[in-house]
Amino acid sequence: MKHAIHHLFKWDQDQLSELLAKEKIHSCLISIDKNIVYSFFKNKKMEKKQHKVNSCTKSITSCLIGIAYEKGHISELTMPIVEYFPSLSKDPDGRKQLITIDHLLTMTAGFDWPELGEWNGWPHMIHSPHWVNYVLERPLAMEPGLAINYNSGCSQLLLAILQKTTGQSARDYAIQHLFSPLRFDDFTWHEDPQGVNIGGFGLHMTVQDLHKFGSLYLHKGKWAGKQLVSEEWIARTTIPEHLTYDSFGHYGRHWWVSEAPSIGTYYFAMGMGGQYCCIIPALDMNITITNDTYGDTMKPLEMIRSLLSV
Repeated sequence: MKHAIHHLFKWDQDQLSELLAKEKIHSCLISIDKNIVYSFFKNKKMEKKQHKVNSCTKSITSCLIGIAYEKGHISELTMPIVEYFPSLSKDPDGRKQLITIDHLLTMTAGFDWPELGEWNGWPHMIHSPHWVNYVLERPLAMEPGLAINYNSGCSQLLLAILQKTTGQSARDYAIQHLFSPLRFDDFTWHEDPQGVNIGGFGLHMTVQDLHKFGSLYLHKGKWAGKQLVSEEWIARTTIPEHLTYDSFGHYGRHWWVSEAPSIGTYYFAMGMGGQYCCIIPALDMNITITNDTYGDTMKPLEMIRSLLSV
């Protein structure tokens, strides 16, 4: 605890608040163990605002897949997705039949998908009348399993699979197994044209609820005495698997993972515009930030790293 507080107060709270105000951050919550030790809101409205958390949604998608896997709704992560999308068996590129659920989680499916390139962060499936088919019909740029290529389409396929295997929308499944136990206050989860909740960026929620989700992971899947997602799943999804984007760090299974000599491994959900939920296990710390710096998504991460002397 003392070590964590030493890191936290590299800047005193007034200095930190001045910096957050200068950078026009919407909100920031920091907790150590189960205690919130710092909070900042740009104004009163931000305390209850449904923030568009963008790709932080992906980490919640990963959690729901983990819950479904543990409950037997998804039998094996090595299951080829052609079992759920039979049209792939007729695709001229037979390599698509090798794509597994785990490839979707690690974003190593191999699709030609320049989301962080020429698409500037906006996946072109949003212009399609059928998002899942758009993803499945994209050509492959590489063999499945070789390397990460950041792909919100993988997240969409994951929730389409979840809907097929559970008979519920991701929203309803989340309410039953995750959001209600965490006592989420207020959220909106948008859908694609076929009614599949958007797995990569569709959630709007309060900063308090995003912080609760981070705390669930900090406490190894346990909340109010109940194991909502297994410790094994959290460990499996937050280990560094692939490195493609040096500025962010490694990618696990829908979580970014980095490390530093002073604090060891830490991992974070990251959304366009500066949305972050960052877990630092060695410090027993959870840092959650919402923002709309669409010109510089990295700014809050740089602040987090500076705050922690990383």
